[in-house]
Parts: sequence; C-alpha cells; structure tokens
Amino acid sequence: MKEKIRLSDHFTFRKLLRFTISPILMMLFTSIYWQVDGFFISNFAGSNEFAGVNLIFPVVMIVACLGFMFGSGGAALVGKRLGEGDVDKANKTFSLITYTTFVVGIMFSIIFFFLVRPIAEGFAQLNSVHTTERMIDAATMYGRIMIGGVSLYIMQGYFHPFFSVNEKSFTGFLFTLVSGLTNMLLDYLLIGVFKLGVVGAASASLAGMFISAVGPYLYFRFNKNNLIRLGRPFWHPKDILKSMTNGSSEFVTNVSGSIVNIVFNIQLLKYIGEDGVSAYGVIAYVSFIFFSLFLGYTVGVAPLIAYNFGSKNKEELSNVLSKSLFLVACTGIVMSVLSFLLAKPLAMIFVNNYPDLLDLTTHAMKVISPCYFFAGFAIFGSAFFTSLNNGLISAMISFCRTLVFQIIFVFTLPLLWQIDGIWLSLFFSDVLTMIISLACMFIKRNKYGYSLINPWRTPVDN
Repeated sequence: MKEKIRLSDHFTFRKLLRFTISPILMMLFTSIYWQVDGFFISNFAGSNEFAGVNLIFPVVMIVACLGFMFGSGGAALVGKRLGEGDVDKANKTFSLITYTTFVVGIMFSIIFFFLVRPIAEGFAQLNSVHTTERMIDAATMYGRIMIGGVSLYIMQGYFHPFFSVNEKSFTGFLFTLVSGLTNMLLDYLLIGVFKLGVVGAASASLAGMFISAVGPYLYFRFNKNNLIRLGRPFWHPKDILKSMTNGSSEFVTNVSGSIVNIVFNIQLLKYIGEDGVSAYGVIAYVSFIFFSLFLGYTVGVAPLIAYNFGSKNKEELSNVLSKSLFLVACTGIVMSVLSFLLAKPLAMIFVNNYPDLLDLTTHAMKVISPCYFFAGFAIFGSAFFTSLNNGLISAMISFCRTLVFQIIFVFTLPLLWQIDGIWLSLFFSDVLTMIISLACMFIKRNKYGYSLINPWRTPVDN
C-alpha cells in the first residue's frame, strides 16, 4: 500500500505527480464528458442546435463561474490556515464559504433564468442575416434548463479544489467519474435514442451535476475521517470577501472568457456565418480537454502552495514552484504538437458529416496549436498567485489574457489576416500573458521568499 501523501511533505517529481494526478484526471474526465454532449448534439440533433448551444453556453458559464471563484479562493484560504495550524478555523471558514456559495448560486439562477431568451434574441438582432429562428429556439431551451439548475453546476466546480486540500483528491475523481458516466449514458439515451435534442443534453448534464454537487456535500458533512469538515459556520464577512478576492482570477477568467466567446461568435457570424460558430464550438470542446490538464494540475498543486505559504516553508515553496514550471513547459510542448497532428481526427468527431465545416475547423485548430505551450504558463501563473492569497495579481493576469488581449486582437487582427486573424488572436494573447505571468513571479520572489530556480536534487529527494 502506498504511503499517504500529506500537504506537509517534501515533494519530488514523482510525489508531485502522484498528488496531482487525481485532480488532473478529474478535470480531464469532466472535459471529456462535455465533449460527449457536443458529439451527440452535433451528430443527432443538427448543426443549428449545435450552434445554438455554443451561442448560449457562455451565458451559463458566467453564472457557473461563481463556483470556481469561491472554490479556488476558499481553498487557498483554508489551505493557508491549515498551514498555520488552525484546523478549527479552517473548518469554520470552509463551512461559511460553502453555504454562501450555494445561496448566491440560487439567487443568480433565478435572475438569469428570465434573461436567456432576451440574450439569445439580442444575438439574433446583431447578426440577423446569419442566424435562424431554430438556432435561437435551441439556445433558449438549452439555456433555460441549464440556468434552472445552475446552482448544481456552481457547487460541482466549488468542491473540486477542496478534495486536494483534504488530502483525498482521488475521492474527488470518483465523484467526477460517476457524474460523467451518468451524463454520458443519459446523453446516449435522451439524445441518441429518444431524440430529445438540446432538452436531452441539458437534462443529462444536470443529472450528472446533481451527483457531483450533492455527493461531495454529504461526504464533507458526515465523513468523520476528513481533514476538513462541513459543520456549523461562524459569520465572518471578511472570510467571504477574502475568498472572493482570492478567487477573483477564476471569476475573471470564466466571466471574461465567456464574454470573449460571445465576441468571437459575433465576429465569426460576421465573417463566416453559423459554420464559424460551430467551428469555434469544436475548438472550445477540444481546447477544454487540453487545458484541463493545466487546470487539473493547478487544482492539485494549489493547496501545496497555500499550505507552505501559511507555514512559511520557503524552501518547499520554491521546490514546488520550480518543478511546476518545468512540468508546465514539457506538457505545453507535447500538447501543441498533438493539437497540430491530430487536428483533423479531432474535428471529425464533431463535424465529420459536414465537409466544408470539417476543413474550416481543421485549419483553425492547426493555427491555434502553439497556444497550448504559452497558455500553460498563464494558467499556472494566475493559480500560483491565487494560492498565495494575492487575488489582485492573479486577477490581473487572467483579465489581461482574456478580456483585454483577446478582445483587442479579435477585432484588430482580422483587418490584417481576415478569418485567420480571429484564430491568431488566441496565440498573441497567450504569448503576452505568459510574459506578464513570469515577470510577476520574478518581481514578487523577494516578497514571498521563493526562488524560480530551485535545486531539485536534495538529500530528501535521494
């Protein structure tokens, strides 16, 4: 039986990968079962329905990102307090943030439920030549069902980081596995067999979310062997505010990312039409798979950074940081190469029945393939400062990558390179954000006491 890994351990490459593999698999599997939704919608419902779902999905994500914000920010705060040795306060903070997240989720679900149709119609008015009523109806139906249960989506994303804080990340993966299998099975039944289209897709997603939201709540509430547990919270508004500021980068990333998706869709409708929206939808699905490796790693490594920051163990903080930068670089190279080589096979999964759309999507995926190397540093850099409880720098990195750079480039580069300019905007955004991320790490190294280059071969390693 393998030795249990604890937050207080010294981490070799092997131990670091063992500790983060479950969060990586959790995010990877989450991304895969979202791809199953796209596969069944595009192949059994039709291109109009697929475009409609991709048009409204960013709105769903804007609301759902509240879970990522409270989860990442709260996990950083709870991990820091565990490092300080205050377990009771860590549990009370965990409980307060959990119940606050659920209440906020319900409130936003009610508000946005009535805004789905106006938002979809707003897109139709902006691009009346390139949108159809069938596409708008599909967007509205899917959006209302998803928004109606978005509190489940919020809690699903919220609980992910806390399994790593709890030193039981594999348990989190098991919840994700059951949730994903449920979603995929219901996709097959509701979309493939019973032909329920977007209604079936949304219903299948909500069923999976129910498992990965309610299951973790019961686990943290009643399992007495946990490092952190849900119990009676204490009212401390500063903890709520701190978790929000800590996780503001995740909020900014998802909200601005959703806004950018909307802007991309508008530009694609302008230059190409519905095929452009569908192509971008395929790219979003595939990118989610690749980015999930980075996201999963950051979810797994964040508690280690927060714990060592709280315990003032600067040597181990440097050790985890330097190893993480090396792993991010290697992974980014591999993913960029695979994205280029597998562009057509991956595109064929979603749009094999539409030759022109297949060619468009394949070309776009090859153009953006170098992004994955640079994006890895941007994603890790933002998560690193979240773990250090520095939400301001973390949010700045995310804000620059998505809302600032991508929006500027998506409007300017097409003037130079037409359609390719839209795809290249992703590349230039990630390059600039990587530079900013590494610069912030270098500038703040003395404040937090870490080193970007740390000796890997220590007596403990050997």
